[in-house]
Amino acid sequence: MFHRLNYSPNRPYGWGDGPMIPSKGLQYYGTIGFYSKILFFNIQFQPEFVLAQNLPYEGFSDEFDLNVIRARFRIYNFGDYPERFGSDGFTNLSWGQSKFTAQFGAFEAGISTQNIWWGPGQWNALIFSNNAQGFPHLTINTVKPAKTFLGNFEGQILSGRLQDSGFVPTQFEELNNDFFRQFSGDWRYLNAINISYNPKWIPGLFVGVSRTFQQYNNLRTDSFGDIFPIFEGFQKERLVEDPSNSGEFDQKGQDQQLSGYFRYFIEKAKFEFYFEYGRRDHALNWREAILNPEHARAYLLGFNKLFSLSKEMRFLQIRGEITHQQESINRYIRNPGLLGGLSWHTHTRARGFANIGQALGVGIGTGSNIQTIEISLVEKFNKFGILFQRLENNQDFYYRAFGQQNERQPWIDLSMGFLFDHQWKNLILNSKVQMINGRNYQWLLAPESTPEFPKGENLFSVYTSASLIYLFNSNFKTSLKNNE
Repeated sequence: MFHRLNYSPNRPYGWGDGPMIPSKGLQYYGTIGFYSKILFFNIQFQPEFVLAQNLPYEGFSDEFDLNVIRARFRIYNFGDYPERFGSDGFTNLSWGQSKFTAQFGAFEAGISTQNIWWGPGQWNALIFSNNAQGFPHLTINTVKPAKTFLGNFEGQILSGRLQDSGFVPTQFEELNNDFFRQFSGDWRYLNAINISYNPKWIPGLFVGVSRTFQQYNNLRTDSFGDIFPIFEGFQKERLVEDPSNSGEFDQKGQDQQLSGYFRYFIEKAKFEFYFEYGRRDHALNWREAILNPEHARAYLLGFNKLFSLSKEMRFLQIRGEITHQQESINRYIRNPGLLGGLSWHTHTRARGFANIGQALGVGIGTGSNIQTIEISLVEKFNKFGILFQRLENNQDFYYRAFGQQNERQPWIDLSMGFLFDHQWKNLILNSKVQMINGRNYQWLLAPESTPEFPKGENLFSVYTSASLIYLFNSNFKTSLKNNE
């Protein structure tokens, strides 16, 4: 049994909480279910329920110049990331973390709506994370490392169904009517693959690659290439009749993401570091990929270090992570006159790499960057610590809309959070109180600002989150400890 309460009194904040939505006010999440294994069948039924106040708040302004509004809606029209999920309270009941699979050794196959996490990230992942509601998918995956003479392999191949949210992006009806490209009502077909390899000779090293394709179903054919596009070539010039016209391939409306990652764990030092690099557009050929690797890229890197304090499994934990989605400076050369291409998790025709209005991977916002560091005292499930974050909001939009000027500065959230986790027998509490200073919030100017002495509008807010987990039996507790 799992319950969670989030409260954000001034503005939405937070990510990585599954079907819960970014919203102002109080929000509740609850789940309960059962798991059973019959012969070689795995049956898990775990629905999820969300109830949110979803109150209105100060979002993107309707008083900006026309060019700024058009720049903002360019992101909205190539994605599915609404400010507010409807005009009233929000409720949602879903299948949650349910699945029905058949298991054979290290492999299982079946149907699932579980969330997926690919890659080494701790707070974010470039491809799949727990930021959005899980989606229905057919899957073939490992449930434990598959051992070979070369080392251990893990992986997954899936085909799934993604849904648009159906919500308009801003809280101003007139802006939405004039600038928003409405959803077609169609669903998106998703095909994805992930393979991770742990060499036999280097036990602490893990390397992997992930690839995804999504496409609106009405643009998909029944050919093998459209059902399993993950196996097609990596260069556009091999996929079109005229290599000089790569737009011919783009008319299929497919959105590709490709990432490679590594994680190295040094057991004696209780230290790990990792890196993931992704690209969301086909290269024309290998020459273009080598000369212009920063095009359409995103990356994350981080570390985790434990210092032993006693023999009773008490540690000082220091960990950090950087996630960068902002387009590289080469956008000015590659897209002259446009001031940029697309942000990570957006696409001209397939829209956002999202499910029901939330990004499947990075949840901090399109074109946003974040730096995080945490210092904590940990002992089994118990934790007491402090968290620092610096979030650069929607940087791709900012430079496209405002360019090189000094009056309106980037919107930066500086935050500090206090963490407290504790276990009392079968009950586990996980809690966080985070104070956020939004500098130049929504790129607005303070009332006293002048062109000669510009001053941005700041917004101070508090975000609190508390989760309760009740463990029904010792087997579940053992499983949780193994996954800690």
